[in-house]
Amino acid sequence: MSTAALLQSLFDHKAWADDELLTRLRSLDASTHEQERHTAIRIANHVHVVDCLFQAQLQRAALPFAGTNTPDTPALEALHEAMRATDGWYQQQLRVLDDEALGERINFHFVDGDAGCMTRAEMLLHVATHGSYHRGAVGRILAQCGVTPPRDLLSGFLHRSQPERRQHPGAA
Repeated sequence: MSTAALLQSLFDHKAWADDELLTRLRSLDASTHEQERHTAIRIANHVHVVDCLFQAQLQRAALPFAGTNTPDTPALEALHEAMRATDGWYQQQLRVLDDEALGERINFHFVDGDAGCMTRAEMLLHVATHGSYHRGAVGRILAQCGVTPPRDLLSGFLHRSQPERRQHPGAA
């Protein structure tokens, strides 16, 4: 499997997992769990902001945010739509990038001003793993509030989106 194909699979999983988590977060009662819901939205917003920062770095564009979160907390519905759009951008990029392009090194600056240099593939891998880490934190908040978090597993996503993977050659 090529690096591009592997990253495509990770970002398809990311889009699915982001959607599942934010959909489940809607079921968290704002009146009963106001602080927990706010914290979960702030964490999800941080994921989105970092996704947008790396999107800009990959395009060699101006950074859209001055930090790794926004001063204001967005409404959950608006955040969900914004994350869907950003996830879609990453998925589209991986449809057109080849392994050579993914190996390109990009010099950039983080929002704190520190210099950085990563390949496109490393930047994409960072975005995928960063989101996974923070989805786990939101899932923990949901569980503490009595809401079963979605199962954020690559294996589960692959088998749900490609059920033929459950079939073994020669199996009865």
